[in-house]
Amino acid sequence: MKGVLLVNLGSPESPTPKDVKPYLDEFLMDKYVIDVPFLLRALLVRGIILQTRPKKSAAAYSRIWWDEGSPLVVISRRMHEKVQAQVDVPVALAMRYGNPSLLSGLQELHDKGVTEVMLFPLYPQHAMASTTTILELAEEHRKKYFPEMKFTIVPAFYNKPDYLQNLADSIKGHLEGFDYDHLLFSYHGIPERHIRKTDVTKSHCKIDGSCCNTPSPAHEFCYRHQCYETTKQVVKLLGIPEGKYSQTFQSRLAGDKWLRPYTDVEVNKMPEKGIKNLAVVTPAFVSDCLETLEEIAMEANEEFLHHGGEKFMAIPCLNDSDDWCKTVSNWITNWTKVTTTSTATAESVAV
Repeated sequence: MKGVLLVNLGSPESPTPKDVKPYLDEFLMDKYVIDVPFLLRALLVRGIILQTRPKKSAAAYSRIWWDEGSPLVVISRRMHEKVQAQVDVPVALAMRYGNPSLLSGLQELHDKGVTEVMLFPLYPQHAMASTTTILELAEEHRKKYFPEMKFTIVPAFYNKPDYLQNLADSIKGHLEGFDYDHLLFSYHGIPERHIRKTDVTKSHCKIDGSCCNTPSPAHEFCYRHQCYETTKQVVKLLGIPEGKYSQTFQSRLAGDKWLRPYTDVEVNKMPEKGIKNLAVVTPAFVSDCLETLEEIAMEANEEFLHHGGEKFMAIPCLNDSDDWCKTVSNWITNWTKVTTTSTATAESVAV
């Protein structure tokens, strides 16, 4: 029997330091997020970051929290419900950090008799700190608790035509009536070393301005290339001319080289360049979360206006839009039509 596990990032149970602290501990102690030796990671996270960060992060979560709970979890549940209503196999929802846990999602499918699981990380682009950590933990649980299960992995879908069309249509719809000077594609940042670590060729990714445009097997797992390719394809669909859009990377930790240019730095420069009306889209996420609702829709908005901007629009993620849920449902339905003896992959069948 087949089933699907949709997996998103996760959230604290509440916007309080008491609940934010264990969430941050689980998140930051992940070896794929802060990829340094365990003792150094523990010293950094538990000895330094968790002494002050929970209070600050809780305040940020409080600014975006909904009556129903965490926006990310609420939106993910709504999407899950819409998708389940359109497919004929069991669909479960899990978060990599927090609840509902990955283990509980697999257990739910197991209890329904599922032996073949479409494992679906809800990230358009592949990254160690998002996709890889989901796949690794799921495989650990499978081996320990569900050895009879088989996984079909949904790969990064950044270049899939139906996803790109959904994204382009969403942007176009939200921009109606907004006379923007510039459209900024802001992706979540990651350390540059993560790009090199995921380079299967061990030599292609130099982050020199040209490697992302030079065909290579490395692109299958290169977050930077996949971000630029997403932007390129969406801009083409929307017919946006050169000079009216750009791409940046948001969120970073001090002391490391992260992907550049940085969103906050570039946004603050824009008013003096004549960009008074700015729209920002965040295609590294399919669900609105702290990074989109607080960091962009609030902080970047405030800073842009402070530096002389006039109008700012944060374009929502795809969330539980009907078109996006239909696309996901179609991918699942296509996969369910493949017989269990087939050697077809998730990439060729599902997406």
